[in-house]
Amino acid sequence: MTSKSWLALLLIAAAGTIQADYQDDIRSAVGEIKQLSATDNLSASEKLDRFIELSYDYFMLTSPEFATFLGDPRGQGRWTDQSLDAIARRQQEASAFLQVLRGIERGELNPAQRLNYDLLLQNAEQQVDGFRFKSDYLVISQLGGPQQNLARMLTLMRVEKASDFDNVIGRMDAVPAAIDQSIALLREGMRAGVTPPKVTLRDVPQQIRNQLVDDADDSPMLTLFKQMPVSVDALQQKALRNKATASYQNRVAPAFEKLLQFMEQEYLPAARDSIAMRDLPDGEAWYGYRVKQMTTTDLKPEQIHQIGLGEVRRIRAEMEEIIESTGHDGDFQSFLEFLRTDPQFYHTTKEGLLQEYRDIAKRADPELMKLFGKLPRTPYGVIPVPAYAEKSQTTAYYQPGSLAAGRPGNFFANTYDLASRPRWEMEALTLHEAVPGHHLQIALQQELEDVPWFRQIPNYTAFVEGWGLYSESLGEEMGFYKDPYSKFGQLTYEMWRAVRLVVDTGMHHLGWSREKAIDYFKQNAGKKEHDIIVEIDRYIVIPGQALAYKIGELKIKELRAYAENALGDDFDIRAFHDQLLGQGAIPLTVLESNIKAWVEAQKSG
Repeated sequence: MTSKSWLALLLIAAAGTIQADYQDDIRSAVGEIKQLSATDNLSASEKLDRFIELSYDYFMLTSPEFATFLGDPRGQGRWTDQSLDAIARRQQEASAFLQVLRGIERGELNPAQRLNYDLLLQNAEQQVDGFRFKSDYLVISQLGGPQQNLARMLTLMRVEKASDFDNVIGRMDAVPAAIDQSIALLREGMRAGVTPPKVTLRDVPQQIRNQLVDDADDSPMLTLFKQMPVSVDALQQKALRNKATASYQNRVAPAFEKLLQFMEQEYLPAARDSIAMRDLPDGEAWYGYRVKQMTTTDLKPEQIHQIGLGEVRRIRAEMEEIIESTGHDGDFQSFLEFLRTDPQFYHTTKEGLLQEYRDIAKRADPELMKLFGKLPRTPYGVIPVPAYAEKSQTTAYYQPGSLAAGRPGNFFANTYDLASRPRWEMEALTLHEAVPGHHLQIALQQELEDVPWFRQIPNYTAFVEGWGLYSESLGEEMGFYKDPYSKFGQLTYEMWRAVRLVVDTGMHHLGWSREKAIDYFKQNAGKKEHDIIVEIDRYIVIPGQALAYKIGELKIKELRAYAENALGDDFDIRAFHDQLLGQGAIPLTVLESNIKAWVEAQKSG
């Protein structure tokens, strides 16, 4: 995925329970953070450093899934406590932490610390502002929830010794409590009128059924037990597999059966019929908050809608030129139909689709030297979207790796319904999700040195996804898009992100129907109907997130044009990209200031 604020990333996986023996450590971290406000013998710099250090401990203890993601060993046998009491307590703690930050004298910090402080303060203020909106009630959708996230998190766990597998089993044993907490939140949402739209939940019961298998060995929960390391001896391996099987049969499966019954008998009938975020309680303000959070700008929904309409017109004109160059005898819609239906553009096997993605990635790797002075050490792979999630999942997504956890980054390609996976989109998609897109940017950020831990986390959707979309445009400089169909595919992906500006604001701000959004998408992009429906339903359940791609890309292109014009023959694309990525993901306003300061420094020698 994605991007949320660094605080919101703590909820990568679904809910769970917290063991009592961690509560004292959590209370200790909270107490020490609060005490900073009353500490007179520390400088502002020392207070900030101590706040950052203590906040890391706090987040590792309160969100063990986040610790898994970062490769921290703490809490690996449990889930985050998502009880109503725990959520309320964390909100109180977040408000207290914000007051501590506000008490640190910014003027006494050096420039590097001021950036850290500004980012911390901005995120903390935004998080506290968001407490008025009941996002905690929206813990399930076709894109995520216990039916996907629990198994996904288990596959990310580092397993090298027997105790690591005990942690996996511990999390499996805790699945019933995790699901009970999710159901409790969903019931609160039903009472408050905060649910996803009913139409988007249609595949969720089947996703839950996908976790219910006759043979425990076929469960996604037991993936790590299929090929255990030689560091665990044979007798231990057998005992651990038996424990995992028993946990699945006696605890996991009954919990998912309970969730399935709840979804079909209670939640789906109560889910709302409307699709717009503005129709939720406080929904208009909620959508405005999401737009600001995701774009890191002050642009209003109506402004973004107009930007989208303008980009659709511009890209459409370029697409028409490509169509004319192919000699196609027909109009725009007939060309789209040709791209959607001609067999030459589609693989007939899942293996063939994956192999072509991997071939494209390997062609991209050596081209990076032309555009970047610094490359990441973390490797990446190209793997299929898990079968239990593929029907409702998007075309592709990237999952970051971790050097600390010994985990590579992965570009997940959807192999479901091969007739909706055209070859002409594959180059642009690979450049976006792998290199020079998400993998390169996020891995470089994770490997940053001399920055605090929260600066190494892939946050700020406008930067991360803006970079991904900008990376697609680098394809021609890297030797891609040689044939007109691949170039049309790149324009299709750019059009896709422009369309997002129109339909996301259209549905959530202007009151467009789901059908109107689908039709607008079909009229302007060559993607198959299944893919378009999956995308529109994604925008419905994650309002505002889709706006960040095009807004971020436009800002990056604007800054590149500014630097090229200001520096002329002295412009170095490798130095520009290194500067752009050198601070990690940051708000677009901060990025603009950084690049303009860098340009002035280059001009002065």
